[in-house]
Amino acid sequence: MSSTMSCRILNSARNSISALRGKRHLYSRLVQNENKLKWKDFSKRLFRPVAVDCRPHNHGFFQQKAFRHTSTEEDDFHLQLTPDQISVLLRAGELSHKVLEFEGKFLNPVLKFESNQLAANSPVEDRRSIASCLQTKGMMFGVFDGHGGHACAQAVSERLFYYVAVSLMSHKTLEMMEDAMECMKPLLPILQWYKHPGDSIYKEVTSLHFDHLRVYWQEMLDLHMEMGLSIKEALTHSFQRLDSDISLEIQAPLEDEILRNLSLQVAFSGTTACMAHVDGIHLHVANAGDCRAILGIQEENGTWSCLPLTQDHNAWNKAEILRIKKEHPKSEERTIIVEDRLLGVLMPCRAFGDVQLKWSKELQQSVLQRGFDTEALNIYRFTPPNYYTPPYLTAKPEITYHKLRPQDKFLVIATDGLWDLLGNEDVVRLVVEHLEEASRQKPELDKKPANLGLMQNLLRQRKAKGIHAPDQNAATHLIRHAIGCNEYGEMEQEKLAAMLTLPDDLARMYRDDITNKCARCVQIKVTRESEGKILTYWLLELGKT
Repeated sequence: MSSTMSCRILNSARNSISALRGKRHLYSRLVQNENKLKWKDFSKRLFRPVAVDCRPHNHGFFQQKAFRHTSTEEDDFHLQLTPDQISVLLRAGELSHKVLEFEGKFLNPVLKFESNQLAANSPVEDRRSIASCLQTKGMMFGVFDGHGGHACAQAVSERLFYYVAVSLMSHKTLEMMEDAMECMKPLLPILQWYKHPGDSIYKEVTSLHFDHLRVYWQEMLDLHMEMGLSIKEALTHSFQRLDSDISLEIQAPLEDEILRNLSLQVAFSGTTACMAHVDGIHLHVANAGDCRAILGIQEENGTWSCLPLTQDHNAWNKAEILRIKKEHPKSEERTIIVEDRLLGVLMPCRAFGDVQLKWSKELQQSVLQRGFDTEALNIYRFTPPNYYTPPYLTAKPEITYHKLRPQDKFLVIATDGLWDLLGNEDVVRLVVEHLEEASRQKPELDKKPANLGLMQNLLRQRKAKGIHAPDQNAATHLIRHAIGCNEYGEMEQEKLAAMLTLPDDLARMYRDDITNKCARCVQIKVTRESEGKILTYWLLELGKT
């Protein structure tokens, strides 16, 4: 794609959000006051996502809920959890799903995925997303590590995949979408989501978000590209365009107070993002920030190794620091990174939102003076010293392409909460151990019919020995070992229980939210995922190609 086209896609949003557009553009017809409510209701119905419930099922066995508390100065808090109670807490955020071969219009590259999430912040600031493209090919997996609140991570987790899907659509499909809108007919479904029942949705702003997505596909139509963007172009432009829309939405006048407040929270909080697009043997990973994706590889001789697919965008990445310094005057070389943070404030060097590191001081002041109660909205108002030549932060992702091979067995995508506690090789080793344990158990189950008395006896033996039942979800297995192992890699039940029962105001001091996803592909088909912010991740297992 030419640089002219790139600039057009990324920059034209400034006019399209605040001004009326001409023929074939959204705001030429439907902004009349008497039609506003009707249009909002209609767009909500059109934008209602196809969703699959991926919750783990207990099959009649219910566990009592466990709650965390807030400490006090006099609190000498100590709670002993049984192995079963620990497992209940760890497995609360599990998500897994077996995908049908043709769950969309095309052959699905993923057979199964697993994910999990464990909070350190209250509420959790991490988000996770999985979806199949219904008008193009492929599945998408993403983890989003929020900071300064959960608002930006929530918005990006809901919206980013739509921008990617639209970017990949052919001109013919986009015309069908626009014609349906013109004639007030049902819209073609764009994504099929796979959600945990605890996942939240910003229902109040669905109409606003859809409006801006439609403006984006109208601009794609104007480019007259028959086959849409390449996957690399689609990922790059989708990250940058969504970040631009987040910034412009709060600059445009909004009459609805709820929309204004929420848009402000989204823009002034932030999130890093790492997502994978899997289409047959083609794997693309887009990363902005310090989330991470790795491949587990098994060589012909049986040995295992790790292939990193992303680089952390932080102060320890020399190439990243060099990039930032080149974008600013030499006089700022010593002040751009202070105490291993961008301007002494932010650890990651790429992120969505965080407009206080992107806007001029004048623009920030102009927006915040519109009568917002920033204290009630928990808006962090701070201009770092030496703030001269913004923007200092970008959401432009780094894209990695990998052609899947028979030796590529699984992919793990996780927020930094997991990587702060486990190294790349540790994660590969733990996933391999989990898969081997699962394969050893399955033949035994296949040989003998289930015997209730035998199962109860085995459970009693485990309970007497203080042993937890094996995790069925690879993401849970990673989280358990991330927070429960000592420096020698040995599991300590007391440490695990202590980390799970830390009061809300202490938990963040010892660990971050974790979200991870695991996916696996058998003959380029099976995917396992798991995600979390203190621990959030996705895992994909890959097989023969």
